[in-house]
Amino acid sequence: MIRKRVTTARANDDFTLDLEFGDGVIRRFDAKPYLDKGIFVDLKDLAYFKKVNVAHGTVHWENEQDFAPETLYLESEIIG
Repeated sequence: MIRKRVTTARANDDFTLDLEFGDGVIRRFDAKPYLDKGIFVDLKDLAYFKKVNVAHGTVHWENEQDFAPETLYLESEIIG
């Protein structure tokens, strides 16, 4: 499997993330299917969701929620 690393992330008002990967591809990931599951419930707060950061090649939030970069890549669609 090719390792994909997130280099930039922007949270949108509709609980999607616009992500740029190390290969220069920009993709949109829809986080809504995860918002009712386990540790991701905190992300239902849009203000908190928008505090997304990039570290170690993926996205994360201060309460230690994160997604595997491969999940972000495979479950997103190209937008640029």
